[in-house]
Amino acid sequence: MSKNEPAFVASLDQGTTSTRFIIYDRQARSVGSHQVEFTQFYPEAGWVEHDAMEILESVRVCMAKAVDKATADGHNVDGALKAIGLTNQRETTVLWSKSTGAPLYNAIVWMDARTSSICRKLEKDLSGGRTHFVQTCGLPISTYFSALKVLWLMENVDAVKQAIEKGDALFGTIDTWLIWNLTGGVKGGLHVTDVSNASRTMLMNIKTLDWDKLTLETLGIPAGILPKIVSNSEIIGNVGKGWPVTGLPIAGCLGDQHAAMLGQACRKGEAKSTYGTGAFILLNTGEDVIQSKHGLLTTLAFKLGPKAPTNYALEGSIAIAGAAVQWLRDSLGIISSASEIEELAKQVESTGGVYFVPAFNGLFAPWWRDDARGVCIGITRFTNKAHIARAVLESMCFQVKDVLESMHKDAGEKGEHRNAKGEFLLRVDGGATVNNLLMQSQADLLGCPVVRPADIETTALGAAYAAGLAVGVWKEEEIFASEEKVKMTDTIFRPLIDENLRKKKVDSWCKAVERTFGLADLSI
Repeated sequence: MSKNEPAFVASLDQGTTSTRFIIYDRQARSVGSHQVEFTQFYPEAGWVEHDAMEILESVRVCMAKAVDKATADGHNVDGALKAIGLTNQRETTVLWSKSTGAPLYNAIVWMDARTSSICRKLEKDLSGGRTHFVQTCGLPISTYFSALKVLWLMENVDAVKQAIEKGDALFGTIDTWLIWNLTGGVKGGLHVTDVSNASRTMLMNIKTLDWDKLTLETLGIPAGILPKIVSNSEIIGNVGKGWPVTGLPIAGCLGDQHAAMLGQACRKGEAKSTYGTGAFILLNTGEDVIQSKHGLLTTLAFKLGPKAPTNYALEGSIAIAGAAVQWLRDSLGIISSASEIEELAKQVESTGGVYFVPAFNGLFAPWWRDDARGVCIGITRFTNKAHIARAVLESMCFQVKDVLESMHKDAGEKGEHRNAKGEFLLRVDGGATVNNLLMQSQADLLGCPVVRPADIETTALGAAYAAGLAVGVWKEEEIFASEEKVKMTDTIFRPLIDENLRKKKVDSWCKAVERTFGLADLSI
């Protein structure tokens, strides 16, 4: 494709709380976008669901409005839009009817904890306990992953049982649900997923990149409901009739955290942390599959083509990050908008000895305690809402530090890339990173620089990169080219507190975390 030829690539970014459609030009600049929030359902304590049909409608609206905006600004996207890349909230599980296209139950969201009793039973019954499948899929048995959600649906929803018996059920994470509908639905829709999303189901062998037959047999999940697995960057199919971008090739697909890694151009030894509803820290380990001994997940980073090498990653997943700010806003009314938390927290110079652990549905990496529940300790008569706001922000930073320390132990010195000054840089992205106090606190508690790009929405950009690679808009060396990836437009936060204070704060945090254990059965 000629460098002078106009070319645009679109990104469909389906997150935990909203859907976005962004159109990028060849310089990876956004020329049109639209975002729609959708409903979160909380039917019982610890349960989180989405309406899969509402998500589909949000996609339709976003596509149409983003194209309209880009066109209104003078961009000929109709003629020069080359491909669409898709990125999505991972693990969230949908089962639907092949014949009608209707969901058989609401989508069960990644943070949903209803499968804890199934997890306990499997841990008890299987010889390897909680880590029974780790050698195969890289993941422990946890409420987090799709396989457990499928088991719950098979056990508890009659419509699912009946559809499976009739051979009419299809399973997918949100990427699969969207692609099937975008490429025709009941009229020949493609039933596919990509390696990164498949790696989060607990059902894919991370070395062969195929569904693992022994795991399926052990869990009793029928192979016939599973989608075909493809790479992150290849032409999967074309958008069908009835959609705003009919005929456009779908040429990229990645889970949101893997897309952010690509958007940040993380090579081997480099790490990124995305701050959204949760927080997700990934370290690219190249072609090496590293089994964590410190509570992390072994997962795919990306595979940029059917014949491309597979990059792996160590990941630490934090269930509650930005969601704790939403809790302050929606449940406690301490703030009226999420953006207010920074100014409120800046009214005090410290938390005043208050530590907040947002274990609302348990703790993910590196603790993996689904019996944990949230605590706020160190409260005195002196404590006010500013101290609590600051403690909520610091809770995100402490959780990220816990994960990075585990990564340092697992990857070792050789597994981490350091700059000319010998510094390990943490690349950050996601909506919460606009908060300067949060970013400075993160650098302070890590003791290393934190780098925030000018465009913090790297998840959507990563999906666009994957699609653009597949259709020749970009080359891989262009995306990973810059040795100086810390650009002039990036903001660098350097630590400002001394090691002694950092250690004291971390020790206090660990005490707070220990207080959360074993609280899941507290009487109502």
